[in-house]
Amino acid sequence: MMMLVRRDHDETAMNASRMVRDGHETWYRIVGDLDAGSTPVVICHGGPGAAHDYTEPIADLSRYGRGCVLYDQLGCGRSTHLPDAPAEFWTVRLFKDELVDLTRHLDIAGRYAVVGQSWGGMLALEHALDHPDGLRAIVVADSPASMPLWVAEANRLRADLPREVQATLTRHEEAGTTDSPEYEAAVSVYYDRHLCRVPWPDCVERTFAQMAEDPTVYHTMNGPSEFHCIGSLQTWDITGRLHEISTPTLLVSGRHDEATPTIVEQIHSRIPGAPWVLFEESSHMPHVEEPEAFLATVEAFLASVD
Repeated sequence: MMMLVRRDHDETAMNASRMVRDGHETWYRIVGDLDAGSTPVVICHGGPGAAHDYTEPIADLSRYGRGCVLYDQLGCGRSTHLPDAPAEFWTVRLFKDELVDLTRHLDIAGRYAVVGQSWGGMLALEHALDHPDGLRAIVVADSPASMPLWVAEANRLRADLPREVQATLTRHEEAGTTDSPEYEAAVSVYYDRHLCRVPWPDCVERTFAQMAEDPTVYHTMNGPSEFHCIGSLQTWDITGRLHEISTPTLLVSGRHDEATPTIVEQIHSRIPGAPWVLFEESSHMPHVEEPEAFLATVEAFLASVD
């Protein structure tokens, strides 16, 4: 029998609510007006398992009169947590279905866009491959289309870390002690180079605190770290299907991103007509590291397809 855990975080934010599906709750918050005229945006966070908090800056698209939806995917943040669910419960299909149901619940299924960051961009690509009638555009931010390539590139970046950091990572991975503070400190060296190169704002800190509290989804689908993927996503690869995507697509990434130019180029070369903007001062979170340039870029693209 699954144990359900409800996270009772502060929910005083205006327009926060919950969608119930299959007996589980998906928390969401609307920023701006979904009926304002511009195509509303659903913002898909990364991880998998990261919670929405660190994507809050993306919802500043509302300043352009564009309604935005932030939500915590099942197992994350303020949504229902299922720490005792079997590994096979956590599938790409689960999160694709949740996204579809959320657009219907909010009555925007007839016209919406998706902005997905990291795993959220993977989810956006998967969603676009289903050709939903109401999907007007996707923004794929800092995402791969192939986990084997992601891991290969992550380990190439890892090889540039200080030798003692690499040794610490390898020692704990081989010993199965990746929950060690020493391992986490070594991972932080990688994060400071390739995840977020500015001091972490509160929204990023909150996301990582929540993941530490319940890492079920991340550990099950990914693994203990970005470059040690031993979860169910380790063989995920849709590169060969990218040419099927007909939805207008914008690709964004950072020069120092763990979603390296090699990774993003594999998507850019396969989705017809997809522009790609590379943020020179950013790593994996241009929306945090170069927020104004990120917002202007994404809004200009969305406005072009409204």
